[in-house]
Amino acid sequence: MTLFHIFLVAVVQGITEFLPISSSGHLILLPNLTGLADQGQAIDVAVHLGTLLAVILYFWPDVRGALAGLPRLLTGRADTPGARLALLLIVATIPAVIFGLLLKLTGLDDAMRSVTVIGWTMLLFGLLLYWADQRGTTAKTQADWTMSDAVRMGLWQAVALIPGVSRSGITITAARMLGYDRHDGAKIAMLMSIPVIIASGMVLGVEVAATADVQAARDGAIAAVFAFVAALLALALMMRLLRAVSFTPYVIYRVVLGMVLLWIGYT
Repeated sequence: MTLFHIFLVAVVQGITEFLPISSSGHLILLPNLTGLADQGQAIDVAVHLGTLLAVILYFWPDVRGALAGLPRLLTGRADTPGARLALLLIVATIPAVIFGLLLKLTGLDDAMRSVTVIGWTMLLFGLLLYWADQRGTTAKTQADWTMSDAVRMGLWQAVALIPGVSRSGITITAARMLGYDRHDGAKIAMLMSIPVIIASGMVLGVEVAATADVQAARDGAIAAVFAFVAALLALALMMRLLRAVSFTPYVIYRVVLGMVLLWIGYT
């Protein structure tokens, strides 16, 4: 891969991973719409690692608390904020892991990688985000996150394995439906991404390890750095804007892109 190709893939992944516009959808569209070769799984693993490091760094106080609470959780106690957060993140991750394995075993994950599927999911789930954001109350904060809400958000997160849905977008939509304010709803959604990215990275990593070489390792390291910087900047900007701006700009982008993709797919 050329440096420009690595940079393009990494920046697209980094920017779109945490914005509610679907990183997987954009990565699938990139070779389809530009004529560039598919970046391959090694680069996918690398850019996911970069975005993982970005979200861990940005929310480090919460991540540190959850890590500190894990030993207590392993003894069957979730009586501290850190242990409780760790438990809720684990519960919220289970549906996505199960659904992901089913898609992998049945081959449906590859079957859904089409322009028309992404077009429809971009459009429909963008409109759903708008509806939830406009109608949702702002009564709840992160401190109000419960086991019931973690299960519901986890089930919605599993739907994001369909290309174009957007993991962050659908979990933010679920949070707004459940009454969380925009900032804390997005924060919970971002924290939920950590175990999911780790799980998907481990699955891809096992497949890549057998064919890895020095060149792939070099390209992957460069991609991880680019993705880390892009993701950190995008995450910081979104969380800052959410204190004053709604999700409507992202909805407009999704609707326009979805309509363009449907036009391309059906013509």
